[in-house]
Amino acid sequence: MTNKDIVQQALSELIATGSTAGLAPLLSGGFVHHRPDATSSTKKEWLAAVEAALVPLAGMEVEIRHLLADGDHVVLHTRRRLPDGGPEIAVVDIWRVEGGLISEAWEIIEPVAQAAANLTWWEPAAR
Repeated sequence: MTNKDIVQQALSELIATGSTAGLAPLLSGGFVHHRPDATSSTKKEWLAAVEAALVPLAGMEVEIRHLLADGDHVVLHTRRRLPDGGPEIAVVDIWRVEGGLISEAWEIIEPVAQAAANLTWWEPAAR
């Protein structure tokens, strides 16, 4: 199984079952999830956070736009929508696979409605 296959299986298990039960075995014991604010969580902490989000996000549509692999890293770019017409988000996940298990993940989430404002983040008015 390729690293892309492992990441795709992890996402498919989560979406198809609405549970982290199929995802957990694909994560290494030392798994670390990194956020843009420089915080990180352990496997147990991240799985608990994902599990807590499953009910409010039930029925979320996930459209895979790009799934790319280079060595031990896999990049997944998705667009996600809530079924009730809620906000749409663009998500980029970077996964590191080691020994057939996902060992690290980085995640960036951007509300699609705010994308235009974020294109000029460096300009004084945007700060």
